[in-house]
Amino acid sequence: MSKSLTIIGAGLAGALLATLLARRGWHVDVFEKRGDPRVKGYEGGRSINLALAERGRHALRQADADDAVMRQAVMMRGRMVHFLDGRVQLQRYGRDDSEVIWSVHRGDLNITLLDLAERAGANLHFHRRLEGVDFDAGIARFIDDRDGTRHEVSAPTLVGADGAGSALRATMNAYRPLGERSEFLDHSYKELEIPPTPDGGFRIEPNALHIWPRGHYMCIALPNDEKTFTVTLFLPNEPAPGHDGPSFATLKTTDDAVALFERDFADALALIPDLRKDWAKNPPGLLATLYLDRWHLDGRAVLLGDAAHAMVPFHGQGMNCAFEDCVALARHLDAHTNDGTADLTAAFAAFEAERKPNAAAIQQMALENYLEMRDRVDDADFLLQRDLERALQERHPGRFVPHYTMVTFMRIPYAVALERSDIQREILVEATHGLDSLDDIDWASVDVQVLARLTPLQDTA
Repeated sequence: MSKSLTIIGAGLAGALLATLLARRGWHVDVFEKRGDPRVKGYEGGRSINLALAERGRHALRQADADDAVMRQAVMMRGRMVHFLDGRVQLQRYGRDDSEVIWSVHRGDLNITLLDLAERAGANLHFHRRLEGVDFDAGIARFIDDRDGTRHEVSAPTLVGADGAGSALRATMNAYRPLGERSEFLDHSYKELEIPPTPDGGFRIEPNALHIWPRGHYMCIALPNDEKTFTVTLFLPNEPAPGHDGPSFATLKTTDDAVALFERDFADALALIPDLRKDWAKNPPGLLATLYLDRWHLDGRAVLLGDAAHAMVPFHGQGMNCAFEDCVALARHLDAHTNDGTADLTAAFAAFEAERKPNAAAIQQMALENYLEMRDRVDDADFLLQRDLERALQERHPGRFVPHYTMVTFMRIPYAVALERSDIQREILVEATHGLDSLDDIDWASVDVQVLARLTPLQDTA
């Protein structure tokens, strides 16, 4: 098949993929149900701020987009933990400022990537909501929700980059079941905002992800380049069995919300002057993990990003994983193209085979990280294990690599990071059991475990 395809969705992944492929000589059409955000403003709705890590930056560099994006990013050195008693502690993500993540605003990033896609030669079509696909005829049907007009286009090859609620996935699933299942978290989220100071500065430390861990629930805040913080409160949907803590079901009024913050997030309450207004305006958002048995329909359609493997946001890897998908799909299309003709079935199958186990791994790690963030970052056993993790990184460089480093600062496959993290966690838990400090560690025994169970790690992605 000739080098032509249609991307559904002009969000982050769709825009980046369009750029990568257009620069490789593909004829690319992108269809988006919303209007052009560069004309009428971002319509993406509420969004937990995005954490850009090395995997995502590598993908952006492939599209020459990194410089433009980084001009709008705010560095985050680590988690700034706000304890219930008012103490604050910075827990670094890495060893120094060479190992950080970056807070980016979804809307600004989307606009930047759309400009790049258009300059690369991609054709962008807005106000085109996918209504259905005739896969046998290679025809896609779109509707303009402004006036109800319908449009049919030739689209023998479709890529679904249209998010967790993917319309293309729904049409594929109706044509040939994909083995779709969603597992909803029993927690939801609500967005609030910390505004700038009267003189236009940040109200709290800007170069950190702030977190208020409270056991079965938590609050986080990520900085924006306009000196605001996007605050996200995560609560159970219903009261947790055996716990009398808050839930969205029990917080019925804005007075209830203020009372919650007065009791559990007192230092944050003073930073959110519009808490009542934000609480009333923003309904709780659902959190779910999406699993598919199949991502593609021979050479006619393939899914990537959230459309294929939506995940909860607690490892900050959803966007980074989607961007890795884009790079991998472009690479497999290159590998299966000869004399201007692409074997799309082979390319899509190879893409799925590579990325599906890695998506499953980061989905699992994202769920695990929620428990760590809300329950463990203020726990003495966890903090001791963190200290030992850093010590073993120094004692065994390249062999004992911290979990967060593998996931965030390297590009090794997520599945490899998960496998090694499980082994390292066992070593850490066993070595610190019953101890209060590193002074009592049996270093000889721990060294034997590390050397026997972990091979040297190369970042060869």
